[in-house]
Amino acid sequence: MSQPILVTGAAGGQQGSTGRAVAMLLLARHMPIRAFVHRLDHRSEELRNAGAEVIEGDLLDAVSVQQALQGVKRAYFTYPVIDGLLEAATIFATSARDASLQMVVNNSQAQGTPDQPAFRDPRYAASFRNLQHRLADRIFDWAEVGAVHLQTPPYYENVRALVSQSVAAQDTVFLPWGDGDAIIPLAGAEDVALVAATLLAKANVPSETVFPLVTETQTVREIVETLGKALGRPIRYVPITDEQWEQAVKERINPHAVDHLTHLWQYFRKGEMPFRTTETVRAVTGRKPQTLEEFVRANAACFRPHAANSKSI
Repeated sequence: MSQPILVTGAAGGQQGSTGRAVAMLLLARHMPIRAFVHRLDHRSEELRNAGAEVIEGDLLDAVSVQQALQGVKRAYFTYPVIDGLLEAATIFATSARDASLQMVVNNSQAQGTPDQPAFRDPRYAASFRNLQHRLADRIFDWAEVGAVHLQTPPYYENVRALVSQSVAAQDTVFLPWGDGDAIIPLAGAEDVALVAATLLAKANVPSETVFPLVTETQTVREIVETLGKALGRPIRYVPITDEQWEQAVKERINPHAVDHLTHLWQYFRKGEMPFRTTETVRAVTGRKPQTLEEFVRANAACFRPHAANSKSI
């Protein structure tokens, strides 16, 4: 493949960093990569040193997106949990159509499986952000750019970000996840990135347009038990209210993400739409997906007392 693959979010974010993982996976396969980053810093320099072409730009700036897509036939689109998803998706889809892209792998959110009535029903959207993803998926479809949607649940990395400090400090998970019976669908960001990179590297565009990725569906109690088993010490769960959680995280999580997550917790507590595990990771990559227990073991240092922050809850 002589034309570069454009990877957005290539510098990486605070949690899943799928864009960076996709870029590094493709570079390891000796694929030409154009890394689209929001700013030039040590992270972009690392990508450049690894062999990527680095372009600084903004997904909300049509000119920079158009420039980044010149000479590109395949791309990975991801957007952080901040305002602007629909605008960015529209700009990217329009620019991709103008550039005659043959495939855009779109990092979306879980919407059930295609055989469930709720799959395309916006009334079942878990949050406004989830509804935006559903609409963004349709925008990419209408653009006719070979859109492939990775519909993912919360990542293991999200769980780590939410509970590592309180587990490190108090061996306790404080979350508004109800009495412990709510089922939380999960997947590893590494597996999401591996699926994306595998699809982008294949010679042919896949016939499927939707790839649901749900690796585990555990209750809250089971998640906490998994944490304890992986860390080798008992962890307890203390349910808190949405208001308590919002107050605790408002200084470190942007309002858009707080709103999304608050509604997501309410959605999971209601249990209105059943989530099922999928075989996507194994079917696409040929590898067994990472489990939550394996992830926690690999990241055990994040949950140790020396990593605790006195402001955590």
